Amino acid sequence: MVAEKQHIMIKGVKEGLVFLLDDSCELDLLLDELHYKLEKTHQQLLTGPLVHVHVKLGARQLGDEDKERIRTVIRAQGNLIVQSVESESATGSQPSQSPPGIQLISGIIRSGQTMEREGDLLLTGDVNPGGTIISTGDIYVMGALRGVAHAGVNGRTDVIIAASLMRPTQLRIADIISRPPEEWMSGDPAMEFAFLNEGTMQMDKISQLYRLRNNPIMLRGV
Repeated sequence: MVAEKQHIMIKGVKEGLVFLLDDSCELDLLLDELHYKLEKTHQQLLTGPLVHVHVKLGARQLGDEDKERIRTVIRAQGNLIVQSVESESATGSQPSQSPPGIQLISGIIRSGQTMEREGDLLLTGDVNPGGTIISTGDIYVMGALRGVAHAGVNGRTDVIIAASLMRPTQLRIADIISRPPEEWMSGDPAMEFAFLNEGTMQMDKISQLYRLRNNPIMLRGV
């Protein structure tokens, strides 16, 4: 699917959508065009289930603030979820040297839907029964986790899964799968997190995360 103007191309792929941004166009003009296309031209994308979006910047190099500007425009369109914003050089030469920072996503993961992310993921919303959230890093759910969460999908065992309301059907860290929830869940209304201790999944209050880490992720308001 090719957009009307030459600066942005939107293609449908198996995983969702790929946005190809002209690396010779000024960023402000690109953002204006992106907003216009999403608001006026591609409204058919904004209904139905969650759609995963990968943004390709070409040879353009952007800092975190400018990448966030792009994410903000796309996130405003309901069910579009930005999975990555990458330059050609970053994609080709640095895929595993420095994991991306925590990504904030708002929405609800409904039954039958799966959200995948490289790096740490902060979801402001719920994961409903039958929904799945997957990340190579930590998972933070600022809402109810009632579905499946898999952190450290690439084999990391030092990650955590945290939720405001921990009621999962299954938790998984690396290749360790939690016991049935009724066997280990505390029922405590406080925010909790799951972690591995000597190969066994355990649960604790989020206030105790500092005991596990010397440098926990700091979540700052925007």
